[in-house]
Amino acid sequence: MQRTPVPSSNIRSIGYDANQAILEVEFTSGDVYHYYGVPKYLYEQFMSSSSKGSFLSDHIRSSYRYQKQ
Repeated sequence: MQRTPVPSSNIRSIGYDANQAILEVEFTSGDVYHYYGVPKYLYEQFMSSSSKGSFLSDHIRSSYRYQKQ
């Protein structure tokens, strides 16, 4: 999955697979996580949010199943 670099202190890049509704987040630590069942509109809001870390924490992390890759 191709990821887009983002301006964030703790997130390096974000990718999204619309066919499988998988959000991929690469952290500055190098860790990569997949979040499953994330709708496209939420990915789009995430990408346009001013604080990627806060958005992930507030809207995605506690609401969707995830797995470290």
